[in-house]
Amino acid sequence: MIFHSILFEREEDGLKEGIPEVPVFFADLNLDRIIDAVTAGKKDYDLKPFYYTALDDIDAIKYRQEVAQDLENEILSENMRSFALKMSTMRRYLTLQDKLYYKYHKEGWFLEAVEIYCEAVTSLVQDLTLADLRSRGLLVFREHVKNYANSEAFLTLLAETRKLQADLSNIQYCVRVKDNCVSVRRYESEIDYSVDVEQTFAKFKQGAVKDYTVKLPSRSGMNHVEANILDFVAKLYPDLFRNLDDFCAKYRSCVDRTIAVFDREVQFYVAYLEHISTLKKAGLKFCYPRISGTDKEIYDSEGFDLALAHKLTKERSAIVSNDFHLKDAERIIVVSGPNQGGKTTFARTFGQLHFLASLGLPVPGNRARLFLFDKIFTHFEKEEDIENQRGKLEEELVRLHDVLSQATSNSVIIINEMLTSTTLEDAVSLGKEMLNKIILLDALCVCVTFVDELASLSDKTVSMVSTVVPENPASRTFRIVRRPADGLAYAISIAEKYRLTYDCLRERIGV
Repeated sequence: MIFHSILFEREEDGLKEGIPEVPVFFADLNLDRIIDAVTAGKKDYDLKPFYYTALDDIDAIKYRQEVAQDLENEILSENMRSFALKMSTMRRYLTLQDKLYYKYHKEGWFLEAVEIYCEAVTSLVQDLTLADLRSRGLLVFREHVKNYANSEAFLTLLAETRKLQADLSNIQYCVRVKDNCVSVRRYESEIDYSVDVEQTFAKFKQGAVKDYTVKLPSRSGMNHVEANILDFVAKLYPDLFRNLDDFCAKYRSCVDRTIAVFDREVQFYVAYLEHISTLKKAGLKFCYPRISGTDKEIYDSEGFDLALAHKLTKERSAIVSNDFHLKDAERIIVVSGPNQGGKTTFARTFGQLHFLASLGLPVPGNRARLFLFDKIFTHFEKEEDIENQRGKLEEELVRLHDVLSQATSNSVIIINEMLTSTTLEDAVSLGKEMLNKIILLDALCVCVTFVDELASLSDKTVSMVSTVVPENPASRTFRIVRRPADGLAYAISIAEKYRLTYDCLRERIGV
């Protein structure tokens, strides 16, 4: 097999031309926060376009899942970080030499960059050879990099780099400074008195004393005096510096394109696995979901909102996980219950799971089976736009119409707190009409609502309820369980709106 990419097994599956836009549902599902956190330390790699683009082929997803599973090996993961560090250093040196002024100073940094590149490639071959790889992607890439490392072109580059570095390291010369004159000549085996001086004064050093030796600053720049001295040295060794000139011209573009692409693309996995490693240490579970493009029986056990979990882990707060499953004809989860009970978080979790699964990445939960969607649509409450002449209800109905007109039977629809601006009677009527359209579509859906009647609308709807502590109904458990709606969601919503809940009344009467 010919290696194309560690992200796309087939060349035609790669990113299309142009920069992918941020999916419109990202903000509603907090996926923008997740991707920002994942890529925070990897800005040089421009990884976000990869996270914006869902895969639409199950085998392409499995290709990535295999690679990610291989990279969960701690030794291999550390090897990838070491490789990335070398490649990053190489790029930094190449960028630096482009900014320098003096010829041989530029060429010296270029030689250093090539040496690091050669070291990165040889180390990568050794590390991948020793690794117990199972994924198609890394197995084929290992063959590519081994063939490249054994090619005449790379072996010649490696040999010439090492010889040139050794030759330059063996140069010895003398610098004589007198008044304002600096002269440079070949080293003629003069005695080095520095050792004798150090030995002479060593006897005066007793215990911990102040170090008076001069520490020369370490910097990448070169002043004009140093540059002129280097020019003089080049004139003393013209053949060697001519070799340096030829080397820089010959290997101006020596980095293998496939290895350079791999260096960027592998960070897609490394960045995400590093991000979730903190959550794993906190005891949270991740798994590689089974994906189906036809069967809509789906489930996830111990799932959670990845964005919220990242925040709570930093705060050392507890994270509540939830389960869901749909089987047979079931397609729609209707979530009801008191406010601030985790309903919106549950809806976001459902969307996050499906999108992250479509990227070929491990998802929150200890076991999962998810659906390969064509599009994700979200409907979350928006602030009123004063420039929009439509009322809040009309605006909401227009947005819901847009969703339903674009959705297909393979879509995932997430609706959060709809129709809150109208009466219960109208909310029931409009809500039933909207869900019936989704039922006809046979699309997967999570609907968070205060309208309990929607939970038992059809054999395709499943009721799930956010629960409270039985002894203290004002205290939320954040657990969403599968059970019939209790009929209190709307009453609680009205009571909270008018500050007539138990806690509000106690506060008002001063108890």
